[in-house]
Amino acid sequence: MAMPALARRWTREDILALPEDGNRYELVAGELLVTPAPRLPHQDAVLALIRVLDPFVRTHAIGHLLASPADLQLRPGEWYQPDLFVVPLIDGRRPRDWSDLGTPRLVVEVSSPSTARYDRVVKRPAFQDAGVEEFWIVDLDARLVERWRPVDSRPEILVRHLLWQPGGASHLIEIDLGAFFAEVLD
Repeated sequence: MAMPALARRWTREDILALPEDGNRYELVAGELLVTPAPRLPHQDAVLALIRVLDPFVRTHAIGHLLASPADLQLRPGEWYQPDLFVVPLIDGRRPRDWSDLGTPRLVVEVSSPSTARYDRVVKRPAFQDAGVEEFWIVDLDARLVERWRPVDSRPEILVRHLLWQPGGASHLIEIDLGAFFAEVLD
C-alpha cells in the first residue's frame, strides 16, 4: 500500500521567492495561505475602521495602528498580513521596523467567503495562542463582528455596538455597527 504524500511545509524564504501577482501570502504553522485581492466593500470596511480607530489609538497613546500589506511575525517561521492591527508603543514611540513589533493588542480581519476558513480556523487560534488581546472578524455578509480574546472558546457576537477598551487604557471607543455597515455596504 502506498503512503500518502506529505503536505509541503512552506518557509518564509519560499514565500519571498513567489512572484508579485496581486495575491496576499501568509504563513501559519508551515501552511501557505493565499488570498486574492479583496473586493471593494472589504477595502471600504478597512478604510472606515482606520478612520475610527486611528484617532482613538493616537489620542490615547494605546499603540500604533497598521494595515496590510504587513510583515507581522508572532512566532519564528510565521508571517501574517492582517487587514488592521494595533501594536504597543515602544518607550512611548511607534515601532520603526517590522522586527520591533510586539504582540498586537488588536487584530482585525474583514472576512469574505474566500478567507473565512483562514480567519476562523487557522489564524484565530494562532492569534489567541500568541496572546493577541482581541481579534475581530468583521463579517460583511452577516453584518456582525466576532470578538475573540485569548481564553475564549466561542466568540462574542456583536451586531449593534462594539466597545473596545484595551488593557490599561483609561478610555474606550464605541463603534456603532449599524452605522458602520450602512456606510460600507449601503
